[in-house]
Amino acid sequence: MFVVFPDTSAVADYVSATLVNTIKSKPDAVLGAATGGTMEPIYACFIDKVRQQQLDVSRLTFFNLDEYVGLGVDHSQSYAAYMREHLFRHLSFNAARLYLPDGQAKSLEEHCRDYSARMQQHGGTDLQLLGVGSNGHIGFNEPGTAFDSRCHVVELSERTRIDNSRFFAEDEIVPASAITMGMQDIMDAREVLLVATGKNKAPILARYFESEVTEAIPFTILKKHPRVKIILDEAAASLLPARVFQRAAAA
Repeated sequence: MFVVFPDTSAVADYVSATLVNTIKSKPDAVLGAATGGTMEPIYACFIDKVRQQQLDVSRLTFFNLDEYVGLGVDHSQSYAAYMREHLFRHLSFNAARLYLPDGQAKSLEEHCRDYSARMQQHGGTDLQLLGVGSNGHIGFNEPGTAFDSRCHVVELSERTRIDNSRFFAEDEIVPASAITMGMQDIMDAREVLLVATGKNKAPILARYFESEVTEAIPFTILKKHPRVKIILDEAAASLLPARVFQRAAAA
């Protein structure tokens, strides 16, 4: 289901409210966290709501989608640093319940197996947040990734590295590979919210609507998920026919 909001502020309000409602109904929920510019206003709004409502977040468990291979937790562009800066340091989470892929693991393959196994031990995520790349990747599952894949190391496409280069200093090299949840790890979630904002996401959303389920456009697998919502702002929805989405009002 496509749900379209007037702007990014309204998107953030809706998604953060969904997270809050999940916590209220299940205080020990397992949440799948995503990163990137799209998520920043969502996490900021979520932090405000948790503080205002004085919610206990200490029983929550988080699993992060991905991490660059080779970047340590203190590297400014690691996703561990991103989560710490934009979410974890602001609220009273239990550090023992915050799981992130280790981009410097001695054995990446073993680490990936353990990460996926731990997620399965928790029964998968109750709610998985996702963004989408301009080539349709979710997590770092590039086009061609098998739909039955579990957590794995992926070589990043040139398109993905170009898209992500804006986050790195001019003299820094964007890592060539990353650890990511696999497609099956993502599909194990009981509920999925994919969020896309901005005009640059409109073409891939249109391709999603027009395409069959295909590994060439990884996020088309979500068409098979029983509980998925695709949350958009007006710009991201601009190439979709109006008949296929529900238009939501600003809060």
